Amino acid sequence: MAPAGPPPGGVGAAVNRLLDLCRANPNGLQQSIMEQEMKDVSLDLVTAAINALLGKGQLQLFQQGGSLVYKEAKKEESVKFKGLSSEDMLVYQCIQQSANQGIWTMDVKRKTNLQQPQITKAIKNLETRNLIKAVKSVEHKSRKVYMLFELEPSRDVTGGAFYTEQEFDVEFISVLKHQCLHFILKQGYATLETIADAVRKSGITKEELRLQDFKQILDMLVLDGEIEEEISSGVGAHVAIPADTLCYKGARSRIQESSAFTSIPCGVCPILHECTDDGVISPKTKEQPGLLEEEAGPPPQSVNLLRCTTTWSKVSLYSMIVDAVHVFTVVL
Repeated sequence: MAPAGPPPGGVGAAVNRLLDLCRANPNGLQQSIMEQEMKDVSLDLVTAAINALLGKGQLQLFQQGGSLVYKEAKKEESVKFKGLSSEDMLVYQCIQQSANQGIWTMDVKRKTNLQQPQITKAIKNLETRNLIKAVKSVEHKSRKVYMLFELEPSRDVTGGAFYTEQEFDVEFISVLKHQCLHFILKQGYATLETIADAVRKSGITKEELRLQDFKQILDMLVLDGEIEEEISSGVGAHVAIPADTLCYKGARSRIQESSAFTSIPCGVCPILHECTDDGVISPKTKEQPGLLEEEAGPPPQSVNLLRCTTTWSKVSLYSMIVDAVHVFTVVL
């Protein structure tokens, strides 16, 4: 025969006393304070009171500095948490504290000191009741993080506007770069704010793009050699832009993606300045790893292109160099 539990009246008194203590400590009732204030109540009654309040959703549990903290739940929260176990509540509170960054199950285990099966069961219960949700992180694609159901994941988790289903959206980036470049070339000079405003009004995307997102796009265009940064003087061509404001303009000598210059090894050779027609390093030099390493340090991949010229005829190489010079003459 199962042993009889604590008397109902005793549990009711313990429940009321515990609630009074929680109300007297609205920021959270520390476990140590609760034990001190209820030292005249048996451990069985205290445990029964806690479980009774948790079962009704009237009590919330927090983990703070390795110690439990109790808080009375608000009326609207009582319905939401009704029927959850103490383990469920601990996991919920831990996930709640992670906000929109989310938290990995191993971190939940470390913070709550619960065993993995307990955490797995609690997460399943919370997901079933739509209290939490799992989100994939772009930083750790094989790992899921958990956050409250009603929260939107942070950009650190989703990757922001430049990611679609945790994958970097190259096509979307290309469209944004083209739109920004088109506006800059049309305006002559443009600031980050005017570029962002123009692209937003164009309606090419429904994504909520921040100024920081547009700055990343413009930085890409600068590195691509498509545009240049300049500080406005406030006069002349800059008259429409306040002085000392960073602005952008089309690059003075934009290099085509494919041209005669970029099609020959000389165009990307890191030791071009040391190359002469009759010197040690020349287009006719055969493969000499020792020489290249001594003269130019560890040879990057582009040095291999220099060695490829040994198979070219002098006529074709000369012709391509002339074409490249012609391209630059036209641009300049």
